[in-house]
Amino acid sequence: MTMQQSPQVDLRHLYVQYSGKRHGSAGWALEDIVLQIRRGEQIAVIGPSGAGKTTLLQTLACASEPVQGEYFFHGQAVWQLSGSQRHRLRRQLFLAPQTPPLPPRQRVVTAVLAGRLPQWSFLQACKNLIYPSDPHAAFDALSRFHLQHKLYERVDHLSGGERQRCGLARLLLSGAELLVVDEPLSALDPTLALQTLQALQQAARERQASLICSLHQVDLARRHFDRIIGLRNGKIIFDSHQVSDQMIAGLYQNAGTASAANPDNEAGSTDKIRTTNAGLPSLSETMLATDHSRCS
Repeated sequence: MTMQQSPQVDLRHLYVQYSGKRHGSAGWALEDIVLQIRRGEQIAVIGPSGAGKTTLLQTLACASEPVQGEYFFHGQAVWQLSGSQRHRLRRQLFLAPQTPPLPPRQRVVTAVLAGRLPQWSFLQACKNLIYPSDPHAAFDALSRFHLQHKLYERVDHLSGGERQRCGLARLLLSGAELLVVDEPLSALDPTLALQTLQALQQAARERQASLICSLHQVDLARRHFDRIIGLRNGKIIFDSHQVSDQMIAGLYQNAGTASAANPDNEAGSTDKIRTTNAGLPSLSETMLATDHSRCS
């Protein structure tokens, strides 16, 4: 990868607004976001709770439509594409939410293979519910996260951390070139968190995919990512390859007060974001329950 190559992602002065609010700074979930990502980059997004990290990731995955600005993916204006064109585009994007939407009675092998849903026909998807199409691929993906022994376990028998890793294994089967991961380490102990992060980064490198990862573990972000974006109150405070202690301190200074002043931007309130109908076909929502936050 060279710095001369054209960007994979180009966000130009994007504004994403909370629903039910008038235009203005108080209503922006994201404000004046300018960001370029080249294929293969690995970027950590950090910031206090309520900074807009999840909204930024949703925007990258086309789950939140901006009210101003433009989003280009490989030079294509995403929100000017037709519905069918965006449906094809979603094969190249994958958003792994902090809490994967996994049906409780589903087997892990089926949940992981659902990462291939954008590549399947309706008939293939239905067949996979009964007869998993490629259990070996699911086993290999799970093994990267030390979860291969849970291949035929039911999802509701998994712990919170195991569910997170199951969602990451599904990401590896997606075939996407832009991997957007929201707080993948939140339910993991320090040792397992490091192993999981390293496995995720290695998998992204092997397929030359871009990895955008929001983290609360600032120390891990600084040690393992060459580029870090600091987000606060919906704005990019810094986007740098070298992040100093002073920059970190400024990013988190009085963070509790800032979050309290804008409670709608708290983690977990993403349902208040103005989102588009960016889900997968209804089959995925009602049967496979794969990640709904992608282009359609």
